[in-house]
Amino acid sequence: MDFNKIKEAAKNYEADMTKFLREIVRNPGESCDEKAHIDRIAEEMKKLEFDKVEIDPQGNVLGYMGAGKTLIGFDAHIDTVGIGNMDNWNFDPYEGFESDTEIGGRGVSDQCGGIVSAVYGARIMKDLGLLSDKYTVLVTGTVQEEDCDGLCWQYIINEDKVRPEFVVSTEPTDGGIYRGQRGRMEIRVDVKGVSCHGSAPERGDNAIYKMADILQDVRALNENDDAEETEIKGLVKMLNPKYNPDWEEARFLGRGTVTVSQIFYTSPSRCAVADSCAVSLDRRMTFGETWESCLDEIRALPSVKKYGDDVKVSMYNYDRPSYTGCVYEIECYFPTWAIPKDHKVTKALEKAYTSLYGDKRIGAEETLQMRQSRPLTDKWTFSTNGVSIMGRNGIPCIGFGPGAEAQAHAPNEKTWKADLVVCAAVYAALPTIYCEEQ
Repeated sequence: MDFNKIKEAAKNYEADMTKFLREIVRNPGESCDEKAHIDRIAEEMKKLEFDKVEIDPQGNVLGYMGAGKTLIGFDAHIDTVGIGNMDNWNFDPYEGFESDTEIGGRGVSDQCGGIVSAVYGARIMKDLGLLSDKYTVLVTGTVQEEDCDGLCWQYIINEDKVRPEFVVSTEPTDGGIYRGQRGRMEIRVDVKGVSCHGSAPERGDNAIYKMADILQDVRALNENDDAEETEIKGLVKMLNPKYNPDWEEARFLGRGTVTVSQIFYTSPSRCAVADSCAVSLDRRMTFGETWESCLDEIRALPSVKKYGDDVKVSMYNYDRPSYTGCVYEIECYFPTWAIPKDHKVTKALEKAYTSLYGDKRIGAEETLQMRQSRPLTDKWTFSTNGVSIMGRNGIPCIGFGPGAEAQAHAPNEKTWKADLVVCAAVYAALPTIYCEEQ
């Protein structure tokens, strides 16, 4: 391959990619309302002469380029979060803005920029004759990720019957290559009580008081150490070889956490004892933890055991319809995953990047110091569709995408044109390098 030609081709598409990205985010595209985003992406794929473009019953757009045996996926979720408090924005989040180097708007980093680079990366493969009979490229614009990470890929794999050999997640990576992330799950704890008149609380059984005890134990689970004498050993224990055979990858990804995110109650009135209380727990999981182990950990807390059958610990389910009306119910469990550092996919992506841009992260001047203080190959802080692709289904997944994690869900969200160009070039080079290494 002529890497200079790939870089030149990507640079020549900068204006087209900028225009495409701005036109996507001009329409709101929150989870379950992504139709305008999907339709615009399908239109661009057809314009760029993808060999096949289809929108599946859930609403995901799948664009294919080439006709080779090995299917290589590039995934971008194209839904966004809302805009939050408009007073925190300095510009219209949908009209956005454009400068010589930046693009602003809701979703430009998280993560519509990724679909733009992937679509044009595939086009560059066609322009430069890189497509061969060895591989087919699949670019997916996927829905509902912000609501339920990975749901879209459960549908693609199980219902569309599409299973790539590996997938590149185009979530923002701050100029780096990311090979994993902590998982997460959404846990609910329900506590029963008995109501009575508030003037004589001793006649009832206050569910809020019971929950107060449980919450102290949940807090201890997050904050405690793992010393022998510690009754409730903290989640840091998973970094210890004594408690976790996968401690090395756990240290790479970082320790798990748990926190209370919501609280609910029922009571006959403000003058009565509460007869039920419930909380939601946000549980982040490191390598070596499973949904069963996380639920059992809560059930084993001293206060939960103390209140016995009055406490129920469960996992949330997701059943919200997509914009097409498709309901695809799933547990709110998003597994931890990490592709090994010496995996052939990891090595192929590293070779594609370093052949084009060297062995350090690059980026806009304001990002450079932060980016180059980190290793080229690292990990995400947040969760991605990789929880399904690799976490549930074992398909190798690796990350490289335009934009910055810190821009995700933030007001005044922006990305950098140079990132779009770099990612399109790396995507264009990767399939040939991967197939040559086989």
